[in-house]
Parts: sequence; structure tokens; C-alpha cells
Amino acid sequence: MSPRVGEKRERRADAAPARAPARAPGPLDPGIEGFLDGLRTGRRLSLHTLDAYARDLADYAAFAHRHGVRGWEEAGPTLVDGYFAALLARGLSSATVARRRSALRGFHAALARRAGGSAGPGREADPFSGLPPPRRERRLPHALAPEEIERLLAQPQGEEPLALRDRALFELAYASGLRASELCGLDRTRLHLGDLSVSVLGKGNRARLVPFGRAAARALREYLERGRPVLAAPRRRARTAAGRAGTRHDAVFLNARGGRLGRVGFWKILRGHACAAGLGARVHPHALRHSFATHLLQGGADLRVVQELLGHASVTTTAIYTHLDRAYLREVHRTFHPRP
Repeated sequence: MSPRVGEKRERRADAAPARAPARAPGPLDPGIEGFLDGLRTGRRLSLHTLDAYARDLADYAAFAHRHGVRGWEEAGPTLVDGYFAALLARGLSSATVARRRSALRGFHAALARRAGGSAGPGREADPFSGLPPPRRERRLPHALAPEEIERLLAQPQGEEPLALRDRALFELAYASGLRASELCGLDRTRLHLGDLSVSVLGKGNRARLVPFGRAAARALREYLERGRPVLAAPRRRARTAAGRAGTRHDAVFLNARGGRLGRVGFWKILRGHACAAGLGARVHPHALRHSFATHLLQGGADLRVVQELLGHASVTTTAIYTHLDRAYLREVHRTFHPRP
């Protein structure tokens, strides 16, 4: 893929506005807004999680309105069952359905608490109260093999600014295991090339310091010295022409227009290079994070250390990576157990 073609695709990806969620009907709005406000102030959820909850509840409210619900006290188990049947008919993934179930369960529980546990005679305060919790099948994360990682990292070739950026982006993603949102939201003040580390404010506003290796540092230096200034130039010229001093953009990774690289842009860039490297379209930004964790554990890293590097609140979340390579587990057992 030529830099010019890649730049055109990237402009379209970053310029396309996100689809606004469907507006909830008036009478149902206050309950949703009150619930989301409670999440913002009490749960310290990330902006991406809050946005997902808002979209899920807007979709649910639109469904309820189409079925004649004028207030949330009228929502019962029949409505909930019908909504999830409609989601399955729409072909949504099991992960999306599980997230929506979680959002709706929390939403109705909050409404029930606010109403004092009663929604009126003959009605359940919480339509989920009589439903069993779902058993969600937990799929194993997809990790690339080390040789596949090497092919991907070698794919962005040349000295063009976009190639320098893509190499630095992929190297840091694999070397640090940062989430896509953390990479795209990274500012230069949080990048410490001198001691090969990056400071991150992750989910739940949890801060962590993540190291990276010399290969990532080398790619980052080349990009920051020779690639980023060229990408930032159009934005500087536009501000000068408009007669505005503006605020200097401090993002590490920029798009072709000089703005901060977005998550959708990152995904399209990665998919393009993955296809060019013969890895197919199955590679996504989180696959680099999965590969980071998997390869550390296969190399003998302690599970608690990997948990800290990934920024997981619970070691249970990190433990799923121990199931990825059963052949490796058998070899560890054979090597270290006193009775192999």
C-alpha cells in the first residue's frame, strides 16, 4: 500500500464522524440520564465504557418506545426477553449481547433502588430480578505467534512520515501492551525515552508505568525526529493562516492531517499492514496486547507482574492468558514437577 493511498484512507477514517446514538423518547430520557450521571460520578468508568452504555440504553429505549412503553415502571420481563430476542435476530455477537445485558441489569437495578424497590401494584420493581444471571462463554484472546509479530513489525517500510509513525506505533504497542485508547491518547509528556518507559492513565483512572525495549525506543526516536514534525506541519500552517496561536498538539501519534490519531484510524492502519504481511484481516489492535501478555508468560514472567503491566484490576482477568498454549503448560509441568 503506497503512502499516498494510505493517507487517503486515513483521512476518510479520521474525518468520518461517529454515528450518534438513537435519541431516546422524551419520557424515558430522565431515567437513562440519571443512571449515566451516577456512573460518571460514582464508578469512575472510562469514557469509552460510558459511551457504550449510552448507546446500548438508547437502543433499548427506542425498542421500548416502539412497543408502547411510556415510562420505565411499565418495563417488565416480557419486554426484556423480547429485546434480547430481537438482538439475537439482528445477529449481534455474544460479547455485545452480554455487554447490553450488563448495562440493562445495572440500569433497572438503579431504577428499582431509586423507586424504593416498588414499581407499583402487580409489577416487578426490577424485570431482571427473576431472571437467572447469564453464563457467558469466555473466548480465549487471539495472540499472534512470535514469527507473525516479526512479519508485522517489519511491514511498514521506507522513510516516509507515515511509515516511520506506523513502525513506532506497532513497536510500542507490542513492547508495552497498551490498549488502543491508551496508545492513541498518549501525549509526549508521558513518553520517557531516557529510561525506556511510558506512564499511562488506564481504566478507572489507574496510573501505571510500563517499560519498553530498545527496538521500540529506536523506532520512536526516528518517528519523533523525522516523521512527526512533517505530519504536524499542516496543522501549524492552518493555524498561522487563520491568525490563531492555538494550543500545540501534544499527541505522540498523529494522523495524516496533523491531528491526534484515532482508534478507528489505528485499526485501519493495522489491518492494512497485516493484510500486506499475509496475516489476513483477523489482526486487530488488541491482538498486539494479547500477544504481549502471552509471550511474556510463555517466557516465564510472573502472572502478577503481567497483571500490573496490563493494568488489570483483577488477576483473574490476566489468568485467561495462561490457557492459550496448552503445549507450553504441559512442558512447564514436565520440567518442574517432581514426578513428571
